[in-house]
Amino acid sequence: MAKPVFVALDLDNEEKLKQILAKLGAPKDTYIKVGMELFFNSGSNLVRKLADQGYKIFLDLKMHDIPNTVYNGAKQLAQLGITCTTVHALGGGQMIKAAKDGLVAGTPTGKTVPKLLAVTELTSISDVILKHEQNCSLPMNDQVISLAKTAKKANADGVICSPLEVKDLRKAVGDDFLYVTPGIRPQGNANDDQARTATPAQAKEYGSSAIVVGRPITLASNPQEAYEAIKKEFN
Repeated sequence: MAKPVFVALDLDNEEKLKQILAKLGAPKDTYIKVGMELFFNSGSNLVRKLADQGYKIFLDLKMHDIPNTVYNGAKQLAQLGITCTTVHALGGGQMIKAAKDGLVAGTPTGKTVPKLLAVTELTSISDVILKHEQNCSLPMNDQVISLAKTAKKANADGVICSPLEVKDLRKAVGDDFLYVTPGIRPQGNANDDQARTATPAQAKEYGSSAIVVGRPITLASNPQEAYEAIKKEFN
C-alpha cells in the first residue's frame, strides 16, 4: 500500500477549497490536511461532508489545553469521520492520553478510531528559537526524541516531526509508530517559512510514514500533476 501524501489545504474559505479539490483527482485517492484557517471559517460540518465524499482527512488543530478539555474536544472530532488529528506533545503525557481516550470514546460503533499524532517541535522552530525563546537545554534532535517518547507512552499513534529527525526517532522510539513529516519541498522549491525541510525522495530515504505538502501542490499550474509526481517520488 502506498504511503500517504496529505495535501495541506491552508485556505480560508470553501470556494477556494472547491477550486483546488476539483484539480486534485478522485476523493478516494486524495489525502487532505484541513487546518485552522478552513476549520475556523467553515466548521465541523464541512469536515464531515468531505469525509462522506471519501476524502482521507488529517484534521490539524493541534489541541493543547488541560486534559479534560482536550478529552471532550477529541470526543467531538472523532465523530467527523477523520483519519487523524493532532495535539501538542508539549501538553504532556496526561493530556495526550486524554486526547486518545476521547477519540476512542467518541468514535461511532463500527468506525475506525482516528489516529492521534503529537506535534513535537514545529518545523518553523530553529535551534536558536529552541534555545533562546523556549529556553530548552536539549539539542533539537534530543528534544524531539524526548517528546516522541512521551507521546508513545501516552498511547499516541505517532508524531509530527521534521523529516530530518525520523532516522533517529526510529532508532530511539521504534518502528511501531507513525512519523508524519511536513516541511516537504520538491527540488527547486522555496522553503517559505519552514526551517527544517527535505524533498519527497529524502523523506522516503529517512523513513517518513507519511508526508504533508502544501504550496508546491496548491500553487502549481497543474495541482493534480504536481500531486501525482510527489506521490511517485515519495513511494
